[in-house]
Amino acid sequence: MLARREYPAAELRARLVARGAPAAEVDAELQVLQADGYLSDARYAAMRVAGMAGRYARRAIAHRLREDGVGDDARATMEATLAAVDDAADARALLLRRFPEPAGDDREKARQVRFLQSRGYALALVLRILRERGTAVDD
Repeated sequence: MLARREYPAAELRARLVARGAPAAEVDAELQVLQADGYLSDARYAAMRVAGMAGRYARRAIAHRLREDGVGDDARATMEATLAAVDDAADARALLLRRFPEPAGDDREKARQVRFLQSRGYALALVLRILRERGTAVDD
């Protein structure tokens, strides 16, 4: 499994136990893999952050790391790295790439709001960006 992609230890453990491997043996092997450097939650978290940065909000990335079962230490390190990310600039760039023209009607505004919210951006930020862009938004 590790030859294909990085895994957090919790996900790899769950997959192996689901395939019928005894939990005690899986835990022992995971410790060996971590000690040898083949399995690393920090490396998985860095890969996940690099893949999602610029397309998702900080809180969506942090939520995904928690959901994937990344260890507390690796998650705290990546969340500290994410603190330097400017969500507003990322959201503006993402909106401009996806919707090059400002919304002309309420239906299009709603599409843009839903798009950014689905990427984890806060509603207040989304509405502020749409206002700045010249799209009239009714709160």
